[in-house]
Amino acid sequence: MLTVESLPALQRALADEELDGWLVYDFHGVNPVAGGLLGLEGMVTRRVFAYVPREGLPVAITHAIEQGPWRRWPTSWGREIYSSWRQLEALIAGLVRGKRVAMEYSPGDAVPYLDRVPAGVLELVRGAGAEVVSSGVLVTRFYAAWTKEHLASHRRSAEKIAEIAREAMVFAGERASAGEPVAEHELQARIMEAFKRGGLVTIERPIVAAGANAADPHYSPSADRKRLINRGEVLLIDLWAREPGNVYADQTWMASLGDASPRAQEVWEAVRDARDAAIALLRDRVSRRTTVRGGEVDDIARGVIRERGFADYFTHRTGHSIDPRELHGSGPHIDNFETREERALVPGVAFSIEPGIYLRGDVGMRTEVNAYIGEGEVVVTPKDFQQSLLVV
Repeated sequence: MLTVESLPALQRALADEELDGWLVYDFHGVNPVAGGLLGLEGMVTRRVFAYVPREGLPVAITHAIEQGPWRRWPTSWGREIYSSWRQLEALIAGLVRGKRVAMEYSPGDAVPYLDRVPAGVLELVRGAGAEVVSSGVLVTRFYAAWTKEHLASHRRSAEKIAEIAREAMVFAGERASAGEPVAEHELQARIMEAFKRGGLVTIERPIVAAGANAADPHYSPSADRKRLINRGEVLLIDLWAREPGNVYADQTWMASLGDASPRAQEVWEAVRDARDAAIALLRDRVSRRTTVRGGEVDDIARGVIRERGFADYFTHRTGHSIDPRELHGSGPHIDNFETREERALVPGVAFSIEPGIYLRGDVGMRTEVNAYIGEGEVVVTPKDFQQSLLVV
């Protein structure tokens, strides 16, 4: 959140970026960055603005009937009240006229996670005489970055999730070997119960996909489409969870029920090597304190898969931001495929690394770990991430 304590660092960043201020906007939750920064509580049905200047105190622009949600706004900071649209536009103009301000805007919608402010609001602000630029660097540093407590929680969750995934795969293999194969949705329910026992929560059920279903990246098992997990098939488990109120851990594990076919082994080695190439680039650049961008990491992983002849079957980004609030966060993504992610991976940000190959009707493989950028180091979770295709 934006606080008295965090304000000096934010204002130093505004100076570093040669910005006059950061203008935060929200209306009915269209901008989660604003929601996270402002921490408003209660009914908010009107337009909200908050201006953080490079020097001086922040100013909130609030509707006359919605003062209660601003109870946590420091009393020493400014608070303007409007009722009519004329008042609102005059207040905005008074704050930003002739200034260079950042907003949650991405030119050309290059990064949708940053493109939160409606075009009409941009027109309003520009019409008031401001130059509007993207707040991407600010979002990365002051919204998406983890604390030490976040990292500690994530590490605990990651180890639990890894254990749950491995146990689920062994269970599926044992049941298939005994001639009593478990269904995908039944194994999914078993994982959810393990989350509960481990004190973890999640927003969606995990992906459990056997055989050709693993070639559907966002496959969802169902009791209405009962599908048994049989010997001779690959098994993909993609699972994510967190300690309540904390940050997510997100992993994908692969197994073969019985010896893997040469084709499955070939595809597995391609995604594993792509993942490891991405990790190697990160570790090299971060250890040397050299800038590395999300798009570059995507290019490296994608290049490995291209060299193996599977470029057309890697149909998504290499990884997504994991910020303190959301599984698919607003920080830098590992992507130069779906979006044009040019933000630097700075200390404090975290993300997934999850290359995949999907041969429809045949086989699908994905391997996923998480990475956190520290000061001169990259923390990869889980500690013992998958190196070989599990045979169960």
